[in-house]
Amino acid sequence: MTQPAWNVMMASCPSRTSLARIANKWTAMIVIALSGGPLRFGEVRQAVDGISGKVLADTLRDLERDGIVSRTSYDQMPPRVEYELTPLGLTLREPLTALGRWAETHIEEVEAARATYDADR
Repeated sequence: MTQPAWNVMMASCPSRTSLARIANKWTAMIVIALSGGPLRFGEVRQAVDGISGKVLADTLRDLERDGIVSRTSYDQMPPRVEYELTPLGLTLREPLTALGRWAETHIEEVEAARATYDADR
């Protein structure tokens, strides 16, 4: 059986949902945060400054559903839950970390372009 020819540019292609999830700013930052190994919820929230608890919980749940993040619950008191990248999630580490570095490296150029654009309006 041959695999269908997926094309993210086609509206009917299911790969679009994966791209939308990966392109989400919170997903990228969570993957970068988890690149160093498992973290508890509060540690992820601390690493991803500015994310609300609800958005973090929802995004982690979506990433778990997509097989990018695994959630491990430990039977102890107080309860402890850790999140980590799955083997599939680890394939995103390099490209999303590179995007983060690109954003940091080129922010001054982007801000200058924005200022020029805004001044011309």
